[in-house]
Amino acid sequence: MNLNLFIKGLVIGFSIAAPVGPIGILCVRRTLADGRIAGFISGLGAATADAFYGCIAGFSLTFISNFLIRQQFGFRLIGGGFLCYLGWKTFFATPAEKEAPAKGNGLLSNYASTFFLTITNPMTIIAFAAVFAGLGLGETGGNYVSAGLLVWGVFLGSTLWWLALSEGVAIFRSQFTEKGLQWVNRIAGVIITSFGLAAFWSLL
Repeated sequence: MNLNLFIKGLVIGFSIAAPVGPIGILCVRRTLADGRIAGFISGLGAATADAFYGCIAGFSLTFISNFLIRQQFGFRLIGGGFLCYLGWKTFFATPAEKEAPAKGNGLLSNYASTFFLTITNPMTIIAFAAVFAGLGLGETGGNYVSAGLLVWGVFLGSTLWWLALSEGVAIFRSQFTEKGLQWVNRIAGVIITSFGLAAFWSLL
């Protein structure tokens, strides 16, 4: 039973992480600009936030989920503003001629930014709650071991997606010229800013 829950967690984590969104765009752009490690660490921040939300759903911590949903106006406002900032910064970023070496501060910033963006999206907890309920996983009968395995599976499933994405994009990194990377920055900047503006629009 526990192994079955772990496998379901893997599938859930991978499936929720996979749809293209602002985090995916950031991961692709950072992989192209700063290398596969920067791209993967960016995804790892989102995977950590996914595990947090999976923990809320898996352990049936309704008081936390209710609070996050009640405060979604503020979260969307903050998240939308941060997306617009990242979009502006990405649009005007100068592309590197070669893959940049991984640095601690830069990697921490990559991790923190995607964690913050994912954690300020209350729709994520709604998605997890819906998936868990649909699969009959909303209640683990007070079994913390089962709930823990489920959440661990969610984290690893999400991590697996970001690893696959960053490695896949890194393969084509050498095919991009400096001008091509500049266009990647501009396109990614516009898309990310659009997600931020969409978050503002949803508040109206």
